[in-house]
Amino acid sequence: MSEKLSIIELGNPILRQKAEFVKDIQDKTIQKLIDDLLVTVKETNGVGIAAPQVAVGYRIFIVASRPNFRYPNAPLMEPTAMINPRILNYSDDIVKGWEGCLSIPGIRGLVPRYREIEVEYTDRYGQLQKQELTDFVARIFQHEYDHFEGLVFLDRVETTFDIVTEQEYQNLIINQL
Repeated sequence: MSEKLSIIELGNPILRQKAEFVKDIQDKTIQKLIDDLLVTVKETNGVGIAAPQVAVGYRIFIVASRPNFRYPNAPLMEPTAMINPRILNYSDDIVKGWEGCLSIPGIRGLVPRYREIEVEYTDRYGQLQKQELTDFVARIFQHEYDHFEGLVFLDRVETTFDIVTEQEYQNLIINQL
């Protein structure tokens, strides 16, 4: 039975550790973790979640873009588990965009990211996948990938003036749309 997992927050040392590669994707505990991450990202209104955010140090994340109150303009896609992902190539074009994180509640930051990336990952069935991701979905991938390296979006903002509270983000950004 799948369940919503508890999300650890900034300050927990696990968020700053490097994640390990998954060796046996078909292991029952790995498959259950994927199912639990899918439930957790949905029930928390996230658009992505990485295993380190639930205190599990494996290189697994879910990309689950969809419009919700946190990201009203997010494109809709099927939630996808990505295991041992890597970035193969990226565009020269870097754009700033607003990001939040389930592990850093109440804060948003304007973060520079590559606009287009080519990625490779193993799906939950053990099949190697290659994709080109752009814009918001590319941003989600890069954000979640950072969790494997012990980084959070606040490490990427260029100035503290690019950090706002969630309430100010809602007031200033969402209400202007």
